[in-house]
Amino acid sequence: MSFRTSLATLLTLVFAGSPVLLAQETEEDIVNRYLKRTEAKHTTKLSWFSVNFNVNRINRDNDYNSFASRESNYIQGANMSWLDMANAFGAECGVVFQERLAWRIGGEYWLKLGEEFSGTFTYTPPSGTPVSITNPKSEIQVYGGYTGVDYYVFNHPSALEHLTGLAVRIGGTIGYYEVKWDLWQEFQNLNLTTSQPTGVTTTYCGTAPGLTLDLGVDYPTGLFDLVAGVDMNYLYLNFANVAWYNSSDQEVVVSYDGTDAGRVDLNFSGIRGKIQLKRFFSW
Repeated sequence: MSFRTSLATLLTLVFAGSPVLLAQETEEDIVNRYLKRTEAKHTTKLSWFSVNFNVNRINRDNDYNSFASRESNYIQGANMSWLDMANAFGAECGVVFQERLAWRIGGEYWLKLGEEFSGTFTYTPPSGTPVSITNPKSEIQVYGGYTGVDYYVFNHPSALEHLTGLAVRIGGTIGYYEVKWDLWQEFQNLNLTTSQPTGVTTTYCGTAPGLTLDLGVDYPTGLFDLVAGVDMNYLYLNFANVAWYNSSDQEVVVSYDGTDAGRVDLNFSGIRGKIQLKRFFSW
């Protein structure tokens, strides 16, 4: 009897203590799983922000230059310049979402293109009588936004060390741009519905997609964790819908020969150079 009593007592103690042991093991498992999940969720990521300055060498064979040459013949004493170089300021931010791949988004604002003449001039359009115009101008404003990807082919940045030396990248962007073109009030435009000038003019507007192919390098400056970047790219940007609409919803355009076939497209495609200051940060 004493043996049976002792065995029962031992089994009772074992079963009484086992829930505590099992509970302790389950709690540890839960804590370990939580720590692993937390560590996975808090993987360090790499991003950047940059400001930049662009110089665009516009292709010289474009409609605007034909327009400028023609209109110079009609404004006594004013010689309109061709479009040649375009300058722009911009900013962008991005994130490295794979070891060598980065996504970026940005925007740019172009300095005004064209010119304004000071004084009073005689303007003699092809069909019309001479008129006096004061301070005639042809000024163009462009702005837009874009998004794209970069692929680091050499020495990609990392979330822990950022950039340790010269990095080389290739990539491209796609964007959406808007243009506004102001001409002197008396300019002889073309109403596409009537095939006649309207007698007045206002701001011509248009939109277009912009595409670039990029080659760039980044190098750490050692000053405030800033990185200097230099890019060369080709920009395709052609505004083929520049116009304004009168109260009758008739389309009024600029034409360098007074016909629909001579409608002026603002083609700003060309090779661009960009310098930028970039700062990486981890989060």
